Amino acid sequence: MERFAYLVGTGLRSKPLWIPSGERVKQANLTRFLAFANKTYGLSLGSYLELYRWSIEQPNDFWSAMWEYAEILSSKKFDSVVDDLGKFPGAKWFPGARLNFAENLLRFRDERIALISRSEGRDRSSLTYSGLHGSVARVANGLRQTGVRPGDRVAGYLPNIEEAATAMLASTSIGAVWACCGAELGSGAVLDRLGQVKPKVLFTVDGYVYKGKKFDISSNVKNVAHGIPSLEKIVTIPRLNGESGVGQLANSVRFDEFGSAKETSNIRFEQLPSDHPVYIMFTSGTTGKPKCMVQGAAGVLLNQLKETQLHADVKKTDRITYITSPSWMMWNWLMSCLAAGATLVLYDGNPLYPEWDTMWRLVQEENITILGCSASYINHLRTISAKPSKDYDLSSLREISQTGSPLSTEGFEWVYREVKADLHLNSISGGTDINGCFAGGVPILPVFGGELQAPGLGMKINVYDENGQPVVDRMGELVCEAPTPSMPLYFWDDPKNERYREAYFEYYRAKGKNVWRHGDFVLVHGDTGGYTFYGRSDAVIKASGVRVGTSEIYNVVEKLPEVADSLVVGQNWEGDQRIILFVKLSPNRKLTEELKEKIKRVIRAEASPKHVPALILEVPDIPYTLNMKKVEVAVANIVNNRPVTNRDVLANPESLDFYTQLLPQLQGK
Repeated sequence: MERFAYLVGTGLRSKPLWIPSGERVKQANLTRFLAFANKTYGLSLGSYLELYRWSIEQPNDFWSAMWEYAEILSSKKFDSVVDDLGKFPGAKWFPGARLNFAENLLRFRDERIALISRSEGRDRSSLTYSGLHGSVARVANGLRQTGVRPGDRVAGYLPNIEEAATAMLASTSIGAVWACCGAELGSGAVLDRLGQVKPKVLFTVDGYVYKGKKFDISSNVKNVAHGIPSLEKIVTIPRLNGESGVGQLANSVRFDEFGSAKETSNIRFEQLPSDHPVYIMFTSGTTGKPKCMVQGAAGVLLNQLKETQLHADVKKTDRITYITSPSWMMWNWLMSCLAAGATLVLYDGNPLYPEWDTMWRLVQEENITILGCSASYINHLRTISAKPSKDYDLSSLREISQTGSPLSTEGFEWVYREVKADLHLNSISGGTDINGCFAGGVPILPVFGGELQAPGLGMKINVYDENGQPVVDRMGELVCEAPTPSMPLYFWDDPKNERYREAYFEYYRAKGKNVWRHGDFVLVHGDTGGYTFYGRSDAVIKASGVRVGTSEIYNVVEKLPEVADSLVVGQNWEGDQRIILFVKLSPNRKLTEELKEKIKRVIRAEASPKHVPALILEVPDIPYTLNMKKVEVAVANIVNNRPVTNRDVLANPESLDFYTQLLPQLQGK
């Protein structure tokens, strides 16, 4: 068995935290896919590494096998898998095929539960696959009656609720392009995104509840409605008690009155070319106006079914939830689990309210098998010494999927110590750009602390140094060396692909390499083949010519009981860069000179002398995006006296005010 290959010999840095049992390996979807590929192509692949090599060396065969294994529904199969892999960007995937994205997610129409809704301040509700089919049919009829046609944009300004899933599926069933912002975004951030793509219909709520507090966004909705002249209909979903002004907007209609309830027996799934746009996703906007990335139906579908069914091992019997918002690609990823027939548990609210144990109570009550969360969520629970397994029955839980930012070895160890010893910690990393992952979990391989297990199938990734040379056991830039199906078709309003090329392909062009540079600072381990991520490379500090990954410092500092959270940036200083460490202290702690020296001492010992910060400053809060990623770039802009844009994309934009107040002090020290 492949899993034992990692245990023979003595060259490993550490022992695995988890090894899948023989039965677990046998029952994995990935094992079945491996047998399917061997039988279909007369192969004798026996391990994940062999399967991965085949997937990148024979991409036509691999993606064709994935199409068959996933039983893609199409009125016409593709003429070829890809037209020209030399077009990078620009390769066309599955030309000739005609299919519908939503049809593939709505292939089941029985009485099993499709969606369970759990929200702060609202009662639990559920919807069967049959009921979901009927709701989607009604809303699709409403869109058609409004005049929405294939290629038109339909937008959402919504929390993670049942109606968001219904609206997305209805829109894509008729070939409209879905673009969504979470309800937590301010009107300026929404206009920056949706205003660019000119939607014809907007689905929205009047508000939401978060951390026990009601947030009325009626004024935001009005601003958005008035700021997007292309809108012909606004479909409103009341979530707060009492009447709001949203329902009185011109051309507005309530969600439950939208579309004909008499025509819900069947959905007319428009059969469209494989590269017909399905989603418009948006960059975070922390460094400028958000870019609008247009993604194709077949490419996103195939890639997400590969990830959900092979890498995350999602099955019909699963109940899966993710702490996410429709602003984040993990929401789109979660929706693709419908294709497996799984039950999606949609949680809308603060996962730490009223106490830290909210999600673990949810796991127990709903018999959740796969829990998705961020590194910051796990680290918070670790720092408060939470013990979920002590207080809750987690027998149903077989997997935790983690993403958003790098998870330290200590975070991995906490999961196996305090949650469950026998589960798959599926740490994944990719991006909104590809609506998927470059590297992640493999349910038939061991899990090592601080590592993503392997590159994703069909993803020809590598790690380059600054000269464009591949490196192992050394930190470098994550690159993808060949086209993959879910890469953007194009950027909105970028007819010559100039912004597209600049975003991903220019970095190594001077070194003679035409590769996708993703902007992550990573290391591939020669002994395990796993990947450790060190944060965004545009936040990487170069002190005295040495590149410092920010998470290397976080991994050390946030182990200290005195430190609740931290943020590291580089400040241009006397012809070089110096490291500034901001710390949010645990309750009743003070940043004394003794604590500063302790922090420096442990960083020097556990990272390197080059990682030791020049300054350590206490702050009341650390800025995060709404997807719970630390906002290093915005703070780096502040300390380097550069403008900060798009504060609306932050979960706590007020936190930046304190850093701004520190600027005179930082410039003088």
